[in-house]
Amino acid sequence: MSAATPLTHIGASGEARMVDVGDKAETERLAVAEGRVAMQAATLATIRAGNAKKGDVLGTARIAGIMAAKRAHELIPLCHPLMLSKVTVEIEPDETLPGLVVRATAKLTGRTGVEMEALTAASVACLTIYDMAKAIDRGMTITGIRVIEKTGGKSGDWRAGGAG
Repeated sequence: MSAATPLTHIGASGEARMVDVGDKAETERLAVAEGRVAMQAATLATIRAGNAKKGDVLGTARIAGIMAAKRAHELIPLCHPLMLSKVTVEIEPDETLPGLVVRATAKLTGRTGVEMEALTAASVACLTIYDMAKAIDRGMTITGIRVIEKTGGKSGDWRAGGAG
């Protein structure tokens, strides 16, 4: 899309509107989003050892992300409610941050993309990590929330440069 391409969620007189996707073809669609939670090395070690006072940080963050993807339409105005066929949230340690990299995948067969669901899953998983570990590290930062891949639909496949 170029800068001159009109926004699909804005009507002719500037009003917000939900896009009509009824005439679009159903295709298999997939989106992958990621985010990073940077923290002190000691905080990462505590989380990896399973010693956080609030419990299993990684397991809880995965569940929170999956639940969030299923509710994206309730959080984001004009977002379509979708029948997701798959949502996964993977969380991997990254000693160079130090911290955790969250990668969320959302999939369906439908008429609209699942980028917002993947982004919501990654964001909420990152927020959950922060919430569960903030007692030991209030200086954690959440960064890099972005779509790194999408497939399907009229616009076809796309992958972010430097993703992976």
